[in-house]
Amino acid sequence: MDRGVNEALKIMGLTDYQASAYTAMVSLVSARAVEVAEVSGIPRSRVYEVLRQLSDRGFVEVERGKPMRYHVVPPSEVFRREKGRIIKKLDEAMSRLTEIYEDRVARVPAPVWLIHGQEKIVKKELEIISRSKKELKMRMGFIFRDEIKALRPALDRITGRGVDVRIMAREIIDVPGEVEVRKIPPVRMLVRDSQEMMWIFSRFTPDGAPIPETAIGIWNQYPEIAENYARIFDTVWKGDAGRSP
Repeated sequence: MDRGVNEALKIMGLTDYQASAYTAMVSLVSARAVEVAEVSGIPRSRVYEVLRQLSDRGFVEVERGKPMRYHVVPPSEVFRREKGRIIKKLDEAMSRLTEIYEDRVARVPAPVWLIHGQEKIVKKELEIISRSKKELKMRMGFIFRDEIKALRPALDRITGRGVDVRIMAREIIDVPGEVEVRKIPPVRMLVRDSQEMMWIFSRFTPDGAPIPETAIGIWNQYPEIAENYARIFDTVWKGDAGRSP
C-alpha cells in the first residue's frame, strides 16, 4: 500500500487491517470477503470482522446474500466526510485548549522572554493579535519582507470582532484598522489590551532592510508595563509632533 495513503487512512482512525481492506476494496470496487482477503493479505478468519467494521464506519456497503458482497464507498465521498469530521474535532479541541491556556496564562507570574529571528517573532505577533479583545496598538518602525501578507488576515479577524486597531508606520500599509504615517524610529512595538506587549529590534542592510536573523523580540505580560506604553502610544497618536506631512 502507498505509504501516504496508509498514513491518511490512519489519520481517519483506521487500523492496519481496515486500511488494507479499504484499499483492496477501492481496487476491487465490489467483491466477496474471500476476494478482499486475497488482495489485501488479511487472514480469512479476520476479514469478515474487518469488513463489518468498515461498514459501521461508512467505508463500505454490504449487499446481503449468500455469499455477501461488499461495495466500496467512493474515496471522494469518504475523504470529504472524514475531513469535515476531523476538522470539526480539531477546531473544538483548539477552542477548548485555547480557553484553558488563556485562563491559566493570566495566573502565571508575568514572564519576559527573548524571541530570536523573523519567523518566530511574526508567529508571536500573530499569537498576540489573536488574543486581542478590545484594542491593539502597533508601532511599525520597520517591516519584515512578506510580513504584511501574514498579518493582514489576523488583523482582519479581530477588526471583524470589533477590536480597535491603531497602527503607526513609516509608510502607508494596506491592513485592516486605522493607520497613520509617522516619522518614527526603526523599532517595533505592539500592545494588546494593555495586558501584554512586545518590542522588536533588528539590524539593517545598507539600504535599510531588516536582517531577519538578527531580529530580537522582547515579549512580556506585565500589565503595568503594557498599560504604560499604551498610554504613551495614545499620547503620540493624539498629538501632532512627528507626524509626516
